[in-house]
Parts: sequence; C-alpha cells; structure tokens
Amino acid sequence: MIIDIILPLSLVFIMFTLGIGLTIEDFKNILREPKAFGLGIINQMILLPIVAFIIVSIIKLPNEMAVGMMILACCPGGVTSNIITKLAKGDTALSISYTAVVSIASVITLPLIVGFSMQHFLESNAPTINIFSLGLTMFLITTMPVTIGLYINTKYHNITVPFQPIANKISTVLFIIIVIGALASEWDLFIKNLNTLAPAIITLIIIMLFIGYNSALWFGISKKKAITISIESGIQNATVGITIGGLILNQGTGLSILSLPSGVYGILMYLVCLPVVFWFIKR
Repeated sequence: MIIDIILPLSLVFIMFTLGIGLTIEDFKNILREPKAFGLGIINQMILLPIVAFIIVSIIKLPNEMAVGMMILACCPGGVTSNIITKLAKGDTALSISYTAVVSIASVITLPLIVGFSMQHFLESNAPTINIFSLGLTMFLITTMPVTIGLYINTKYHNITVPFQPIANKISTVLFIIIVIGALASEWDLFIKNLNTLAPAIITLIIIMLFIGYNSALWFGISKKKAITISIESGIQNATVGITIGGLILNQGTGLSILSLPSGVYGILMYLVCLPVVFWFIKR
C-alpha cells in the first residue's frame, strides 16, 4: 500500500510543492550566476554518479545495492536541500534553481545511468527495463508536477504564497512517513544491511559536501554560494530513489532492494548533514 500507491502520490505532491515555490525569476539566476550554476550542475550530474560508482566498486556492495546507490546518485535534490540551504544561510534562490533544472534533466540522465549500472553490476541477471518508459515515468512524477506548480504560482501567486509554508510542512511529514513506512515494512532487511550500506552512504555524502564547498572556493565563488553548491552536491531526493527502485524491481510487497539505499540514506542524510549545517552557521 505505502510503496505502490502512497509513495508515488506523495512524490507527486512533494514535487508540486517544489513547483509552487518557483518563479520565472529563479531560472534567471542561471544567467546571472553562470559560473556558480554550471559548477553545481557539474558536481551534481557528473561528479556525483562518478564518485558513487567508485565508492560502491571499492567497498564492493552487493550488486543490487550498488545499483540502488547509483539510482540515488542520479536523483535531483529536493525541497529538503532547499530548506537545509536556508538554515545554513546559503543562497536559497540558487538552490531552488538547481533543484528545478536537475529535476527536469534527470528525466534523461537517470534512465541512462541506471540502465548502464544495471548492465554493469547485474549483467545477465539485470531485469529488463524500458529506458523510454522509465524516462516517461520520471517526467510524469517529477517534471510535470513541478511544471504545474510553477504555472499555478505564476498565474495565482496571491493564492500560492500563503499555501507554500503549509505545503512544505506537509511534504516534510510525507517524506518522514515514506521513509519510516518503507523501512518498517522491511525492518529486518534494513538492520541486516545497515552495516553494509552506511559506510558507502556516509562516505558519499561527506565527499560530495567537501567537493561542493571547496570546488566553489577554488573557482572564486562566494562562501554563501559555496554553501549552496556543497549542499546541492551532497543532498539527494530519497523519495525519488525509493520510488524509482520500486518501479524497476517491484517485489509485490515491501521495499524493493533497489530502494533500500535510498531508504537508509533518507535517515543518515540528516545525521550527517545537520552537524555540517550547524558548522556552516557557526562559521
């Protein structure tokens, strides 16, 4: 029930919430800050999957979990990364621009990278996936809700402004329910594989936060934007990862093993990222 029905519908609402927080002005940040925006996109869409691939290859995760990690590495940031950026006193408008553009671009990049990962790690045991169908599904559950939300916010801005804080709180609650519900359905599997997955996930988060922040400073980008690039490089939308893993390998009931890394990530993300955020604030 949670995995098959509530999860996709919740993801649609979460992405819609992202959309009603967007304006056309947010996309103009791409033109105003081409260096900062381009660096963040390179980190998130190119370096992140490469680093994830290296980590799972070195740690030698079980093949299905390695694919799950690659699914996670292809996911866009979400409302969570925008909120964390705001808490860390980063550039929230730039964060929102990243999330919007990567959410749209991942319709193409996620199916391609996941398709490659399945062939590499699972080889002859890889389930057959239709890349076009997966891309279309990504479009329907991520890009379309964002686009509709953006349109409604542009057309009926006076109505969406007071609704945004409420929608963000609902999205946060839905995310917590999704992660807890998904893990509770496969709690024994979660505990059994936590020791295997935690080192890979924590390593990935820390490395990408470090790369994001320091690469921005290396290119002479302000610390405020460096914080944003760091968070966007290290934070992914776990809800998308759980959903896509379930769509690719639907086990009928419970959490798909391809979704397990995203479920574990959804919890560890806060345990790893919040201390870093407080460090940013303290500085």
